[in-house]
Amino acid sequence: MDRPKNYFHLHLISDSTGETLITVGRAAAAQFTGTRALEHVYPLIRSAKQLEPVLDTIDGAPGIVLYTVVDTALSQMISDRCREMNIPCVSVLDPVIATFQSYLGPRAEHRVGAQHSLNAQYFRRMEALNFTMEHDDGQMPADIEEADIVLVGISRTSKTPTSIYLANRGYKTANIPIVFNVPLPDVLGTAKHPLIVGLVATADRISQVRKNRILGTTQGYTGDDYVDRVAIAEELKYARNLCERHNWPTIDVSRRSIEETAAAILALGVKAR
Repeated sequence: MDRPKNYFHLHLISDSTGETLITVGRAAAAQFTGTRALEHVYPLIRSAKQLEPVLDTIDGAPGIVLYTVVDTALSQMISDRCREMNIPCVSVLDPVIATFQSYLGPRAEHRVGAQHSLNAQYFRRMEALNFTMEHDDGQMPADIEEADIVLVGISRTSKTPTSIYLANRGYKTANIPIVFNVPLPDVLGTAKHPLIVGLVATADRISQVRKNRILGTTQGYTGDDYVDRVAIAEELKYARNLCERHNWPTIDVSRRSIEETAAAILALGVKAR
């Protein structure tokens, strides 16, 4: 059975985890709103024996091939087979590496998965992730001074996913909910190191998100008030007043992705330790 024409196969071949290819492939595919990529990810391909069945699979489901393979023989093998199959292929990192090489000189070594090496930056990210998970939704506020960033905001302003994204960038991030007429932890008013940022959105946007979530036991809310736009507007007013009183910057997340929100936060400046 033929698939609709708005689907296409996207083959991602990597000698490492494939994360780079997935990010690049999705960013490019997102520019073509009338189509949808069917992703096929082939990670840890480091020998011709591993590569052969991958190329056979691609031959049976032709599409676009993106690859990041350090070994020149394997890279050439992919290029040659794609030419034979008459399908497009791109070595994603080659143009970038060539630019670096023209400026910095020849590469000292070819390293598979070099970006994932267990260096100090890697362990900082792991430490940040652990801190962030322990300080989600107002937990353990006593040691908030250890945070790099603290996000405050009413329910459903993307505090948790933004915190996790920032932690993956290496920033210890705590988030604390703002609940109407419930005082924030005193330590938040005296904290000197962390960048404290308020996240807000439109009442319509928050109501829409809340309607799609199970209410559970969200502190301080009843079911009706939780999704009522007038009540949400009051919550937002209360949150904005709190941020203004403490001179905390606010960011409207209504039309921002998590990545865009994180970029806006980092643009405010985070104190180095």
